[in-house]
Amino acid sequence: MQVGVPREIKNREYRVGLTPDSVREFVAHGHEVLVEHDAGIGVGYADADYERAGARISNTPERIYAEAELVIKVKEPQREERRQLRADQILFTYLHLAPDPEQTHDLVDSGAVCIAYETVTDGHGGLPLLAPMSQVAGRMSIQAGAHCLEKAAGGGGVLVGGVPGVPPARVVVIGGGVVGENAIAMAIGLGADTVVLDRDVGVLRRLATHFGPALTTIYATRQSLEDQVLDADLVIGAVLVTGAETPKLVSREMVSRMRTGSVLVDVAIDQGGCFETSHPTTHDEPTFVVDGVVHYCVANMPGAVPRTSTLALNNVTLPYALALADKGFPQALAEDPHLLDGLNVCRGHVTYRAVAEELGYRYLPPREALKG
Repeated sequence: MQVGVPREIKNREYRVGLTPDSVREFVAHGHEVLVEHDAGIGVGYADADYERAGARISNTPERIYAEAELVIKVKEPQREERRQLRADQILFTYLHLAPDPEQTHDLVDSGAVCIAYETVTDGHGGLPLLAPMSQVAGRMSIQAGAHCLEKAAGGGGVLVGGVPGVPPARVVVIGGGVVGENAIAMAIGLGADTVVLDRDVGVLRRLATHFGPALTTIYATRQSLEDQVLDADLVIGAVLVTGAETPKLVSREMVSRMRTGSVLVDVAIDQGGCFETSHPTTHDEPTFVVDGVVHYCVANMPGAVPRTSTLALNNVTLPYALALADKGFPQALAEDPHLLDGLNVCRGHVTYRAVAEELGYRYLPPREALKG
């Protein structure tokens, strides 16, 4: 199969879909890989590294999209990329379609087969291709929040860990999944007064056992959420509803009552965000202020640490990508129900229920789409 790796063009996105090591695996399986010029430069991989692994280098993205049967990316295709997709071409990347009607429309119109990393599942109910980026984003959320708390960044001038005789910042994490757990680990490591809210008692029990008395666990109700948010210096939004738009758990009215100089970091912004006042930002302009509260809502947080993120992502995507190339998408998806869960758009149909319901499309079950 012809496999294409374009250079990412989203703002400050330095990750790349395949490393040279991954390219070598595709070549060993008998596939041809075409990599765009300088696609890996932000991760420290030169074109020569890809050529040594067996890839060919393209000077233009147009050639990638024209020749590739399987396009492997990191972030959702931007408008100019979506215009180049064609019927039955396989796109394997993060999509986050529920809050993005324009992208969904373009992918449906393209006739391409679009498989989203973030909805591929495993046998344990997890999201294996989302997990490593959630780990990165969770850890980065505390770094970013700590910086935003500095006075020069618009914050209240609070040091997350405090110093002897001065209390640390109060960090509230909403959601105890992969993002939340990694945010908690970093917050506790810095010495913050750390609280997590979740509606799954089993999750709270697991986190309490893991982190011990350094972590306060609270069952999430409207009242407990409000109490904790209003008492926080830093709030991490770490909520995920797989494939669907994130519920707005912190209202505009609640934000207006938060302390001036407090900080919200919305890690859920890729799926619409969990703060009503959130809107996506970029690494160039990462923050904005509403009612004296600093908002950090960068939609591709792991892109700031592209070396770590690319290696972690390739570790989990490679087996699935090889299956698509080795077997073709109909057989690969039919044989693996967990990979099939990643199918969001197929040949002009929306095949992920949450996306169809959110954006008003007719839902076509993915197995029926494969028959077509």
